[in-house]
Amino acid sequence: MTCDPAKWLEEHGDVLYRFALSRLRDRTLAEDVVQETLLGALKNAKDFEGRAEVRTWLIGILRNKIADQLRRTGRIREDSTERIFDDRGAWAAAPGDWHDPESQLSSKEFQQTFSDCMEKLPEPLAEAFILREVEETDYEEVCDALEISATNLSTRLYRARLLLRKCLEQNWFGEGVKR
Repeated sequence: MTCDPAKWLEEHGDVLYRFALSRLRDRTLAEDVVQETLLGALKNAKDFEGRAEVRTWLIGILRNKIADQLRRTGRIREDSTERIFDDRGAWAAAPGDWHDPESQLSSKEFQQTFSDCMEKLPEPLAEAFILREVEETDYEEVCDALEISATNLSTRLYRARLLLRKCLEQNWFGEGVKR
């Protein structure tokens, strides 16, 4: 690997693109942030001290460009510090003991708590969750109805489930919750 900026795209472009695509899940955005990364690196090449590999330095710049892109599109917030999974992919905080959730589904109090949690969901997440999980609408039909991609639907469902889990653990399954 060389520190020659003329060779950065050739030597590191594929790695940078795959890294960006895995985080952004959008080919055009991934291409854009890789271009921004290479331009930013080129502008700051004089500051590269060689204490790290060029690829490591470029990926560091790329991470910042991806975070900037996600902030611009509203996919992450500046104050988003809660970690759901640790660096190994395990739960950062294990889910609480839900005892026997099936038996609790018929409880009116649980239904009210669940309804309250659903109301707290952002509208796009609630729509996707209700169509897919409550009404059991076919995946493709949900995508058509909401005019979104399958990837976007998966993301919305994932986020809705996480938010519902958190809300239910705090308001129903959590220790010290009075029922």
